[in-house]
Amino acid sequence: MSRQPDNDNVLAHVASNLKRLRQARVMSQVALAVASGISRRMIVALEGGGANISLSSLDRLAAALGVTFVDLVADPGRSSQRIEALAWRGNGPASAAVLLGTVPARSEAQIWVWSLDVGERYQAEPDPDGWHEMIYVIEGDLLVELPGETRRVAAGDFIVYSSAQPYAYANAASGVTRFIRNVVS
Repeated sequence: MSRQPDNDNVLAHVASNLKRLRQARVMSQVALAVASGISRRMIVALEGGGANISLSSLDRLAAALGVTFVDLVADPGRSSQRIEALAWRGNGPASAAVLLGTVPARSEAQIWVWSLDVGERYQAEPDPDGWHEMIYVIEGDLLVELPGETRRVAAGDFIVYSSAQPYAYANAASGVTRFIRNVVS
């Protein structure tokens, strides 16, 4: 991975962005909880800057507010195309996912750089209907676990699939596996 943010992570701006976007829509925390399926208690904690939440739950909040995932997590002072925020850290020191940037698509497109340490696995929740992922493996061997099948993607190869289903990534190599992940809706 060429560059990894030091302290910037996707939750760094969620508190202020969530509150600002919710208030701009004249929506109470209770109304947002009902619309998103996320508890009011979690919304209060997020707005207070004291909670951790899954990436798919952030997607649900964004959808309920009528905004994109990036609108919730991005630094308002930065270009919307360059996010460069740490979104996930695994147990191994080399396991990380960094949201690099985004561009408009039908709804949204994101580019990520991921690395998984030896033996590391990331379990994802299904994305909304119409979302897809395009993965290009730079180094190592990646297992992409989909319902009913597991596909091995070697360095220099890629996979495209609907992410509107449960899926997981696992490192199948004896060293670090690095890959580029594009998410498109």
